[in-house]
Amino acid sequence: MRSWRRPIQFKSIHTKIALAFSCLILCTTIILSYSAYRLSTVAVTDTSLEYTKQLIEQVNKNIQTYIGNMESISALSLSNADLKRYLALKNPEGTEGVQLASQISSYFHAIVASRNDIASIVFAGSNGAVVSERMDANFKSYAELITQEWYSKASRNNDDVAISPSHIQHIYKDEYKWVVSISKQMPNPLPGAASGVLLVDLNYNVINDLCNQIQLGQRGYVFILDQAGDLIYHPQQQLIYSGLKSEDIPTLLQAKDSTFHTQEKEQSKIYTVRTTKFGWKIVGVTYAGDLSGNKKDMQLTSAMWGGISLIIALAISILLSVTLTKPIKQLEVHMKQVEKGNFDIRVDVEGANEISKLSRTFNLMISKIKELMNQTLKDQEVKRISELKALQAQIQPHFLYNTLDSIIWMAEMGKVDEVVTMTSALSKLLRSSISKGEELIPIAVELEHIQNYLTIQNIRYRNKFTYAVEVESDILSCRILKIILQPLVENAIYHGMKHLPDRGHIRITGRRIEGDIELKVMDNGVGMSEEKLKTLMLKTRQTESGKGFGLHNVNHRIQLYFGELYGLQFESELEEGTTVTVRIPAIPPIHNDSENEV
Repeated sequence: MRSWRRPIQFKSIHTKIALAFSCLILCTTIILSYSAYRLSTVAVTDTSLEYTKQLIEQVNKNIQTYIGNMESISALSLSNADLKRYLALKNPEGTEGVQLASQISSYFHAIVASRNDIASIVFAGSNGAVVSERMDANFKSYAELITQEWYSKASRNNDDVAISPSHIQHIYKDEYKWVVSISKQMPNPLPGAASGVLLVDLNYNVINDLCNQIQLGQRGYVFILDQAGDLIYHPQQQLIYSGLKSEDIPTLLQAKDSTFHTQEKEQSKIYTVRTTKFGWKIVGVTYAGDLSGNKKDMQLTSAMWGGISLIIALAISILLSVTLTKPIKQLEVHMKQVEKGNFDIRVDVEGANEISKLSRTFNLMISKIKELMNQTLKDQEVKRISELKALQAQIQPHFLYNTLDSIIWMAEMGKVDEVVTMTSALSKLLRSSISKGEELIPIAVELEHIQNYLTIQNIRYRNKFTYAVEVESDILSCRILKIILQPLVENAIYHGMKHLPDRGHIRITGRRIEGDIELKVMDNGVGMSEEKLKTLMLKTRQTESGKGFGLHNVNHRIQLYFGELYGLQFESELEEGTTVTVRIPAIPPIHNDSENEV
């Protein structure tokens, strides 16, 4: 796992922040660019489709209006009184018929001349009359005319208008115009009376121009179907008839006014269908690819702006990461200075952000560390001084001289046993004072030391006092500061036993109380007054100004090592004696301290 992770690990937070911002910005830019492209494509497509619907709707309205106008022209023509009289003639080729035909032809000609979208107006009656807007029209035979679709279709529809699909006109000889025909049978008020059909041929070019001017993209087009599926108009009508192109006519005939998609030969087409009131279907065909014809431009634009945004964002991310990491690097430089031991430096704090708070906390921490270090050095110095004083007290020159003088005096007096006892006690006393340089020693060692000291003093003062050591055995292995009891016993001898007329007694006890150890040095000496006791207690809490080792040093050493909760307590009463209580924590022994254990 580490083999592939290691290459992507960066030690610099600046690099990590820049990389994180870059990845975030890159992902955001890609997502936004793609979303913008998709939204633009959908918006353009929807707009194009809506535009196509509106165009087809407009074509639908135009064609309905146009056909409506043609129906009005048909109705107007059929209401002509000359035409009715002409139809009522049994012999339309007679003199009256020729005259009426001339008048009707003039009337039709006036209509056709006023509108360039009408190719011709022809009326064929059941009495064999045929008349058009042309005076010298060269009609096909009457029998051929009445068998054509426009005539038969109008006859079947009675009073309704028959609209024929685009076709080649077959009215006149040697004329082959493309027209769209509207035919209507003349209303026949009397049963059995003659009837006729009026034909209005519309110029196919009019519909062609009407539909051809509609632009639906680069390849889109409009075409028109009638109810039977025959083409009224198609821009590629010849290709349809020749079979080179096809339209899904059955689907379009079943389709209601709607828009639907089809897939034809890897091309997606969109059909928009509208149905006229007379059954024609106006069909708009749009190629899906044309709706977003500028697709490549949109892609290039999105990619270009995405790239520009990415470059700007990366530059901002690098600048931002540098700005964020600059104070952190400054803090790192100061930390390295502290690591080298320089505690006098301070970080410049600007602003109130998290890094400024961290710098402020760093300055406070350095100040506190420096203060604690100075305090520790001071405490260590005090400890060393106190320890030195304790050692000086243990081996006071006058004590050593007096002890040696006592040994010499006893030797001269022949008191061999006492000489041996005192010399042995002095030897052990001196050896215990070394204690391998350790500050904490087992209580058993401290008691052995005090017993040697009591032995020497008892011999020097010629059994002026007796003593007893009564310490619970379970605390003998616990550790205690060395040379704690000797000053207390020395005070008991010099201030309690020395001026006592009778033999005194010194009792040393020890026990465990609530996790602490309590040692007591009790004597039945002269004791102290209450005022003197207060003075003594006050001295133990003040800096000792005198020479030599005192109770103050003992109390001060205990509180330096174990805290203010520990130290000495005094109880005294005149002519009754004095009790000094030492309270220290119960410190268990260490394994390599076996030599000092009892």
